[in-house]
Amino acid sequence: MGRIPTNPPLLQKILTAFIANEVRKVGLQRVVVGLSGGVDSSLSAFLAVAALGPENVLALKMPYKTSSRESLEHADLVIAATGIQSLTVDISPQIDAYFARFPDADNMRRGNKMARERMTILYDHSARWQALVLGTSNKTELLLGYGTLYGDMASAVNPLGDLYKTQVWALARFVGVPQPIVDKQPSADLWVGQTDEAELGFSYREVDELLYLMVD
Repeated sequence: MGRIPTNPPLLQKILTAFIANEVRKVGLQRVVVGLSGGVDSSLSAFLAVAALGPENVLALKMPYKTSSRESLEHADLVIAATGIQSLTVDISPQIDAYFARFPDADNMRRGNKMARERMTILYDHSARWQALVLGTSNKTELLLGYGTLYGDMASAVNPLGDLYKTQVWALARFVGVPQPIVDKQPSADLWVGQTDEAELGFSYREVDELLYLMVD
């Protein structure tokens, strides 16, 4: 099978220039990013810092009451490593208020609602801070449709949109994303015990090779 090319120094150069150009061409200087503690949002944050400086990047942590402690700790690792500003908005009250009316909702409905709630918070703070919303969806997710429409897939500028997940891992290592974040099992953390690969039924490395041959 074909091997997906990775050239982290070149990717970093291209993507930091992309972020800077996309933000500045609309007359802005700043971005907001939803920081989950996963490798995708962590990489987006690191790239934004390289492109715009830490003073121009705001990370929003938006936990639900069942979010894993590890996710929040990993988000804090990124904040400490990059020096970016951060804000925590607990989405539990509004999510619980809604599903109090619909207690039979399954995990999928609840997870999608959480993703869309986080999107509205990001866009509200992008208006407050006069910033663009920075995307965190990689090419593998986009090609598979693995995400929430008008939720985590919504952004103004997405530096990861043409990177397969395996390229995300390689670039994350190169730019200095903390190793525990790069090494852990990918999870959207939308419900307890959820992992991407268990939900999909295959590994990212397997599907990346197939998608690369089909698309590129």
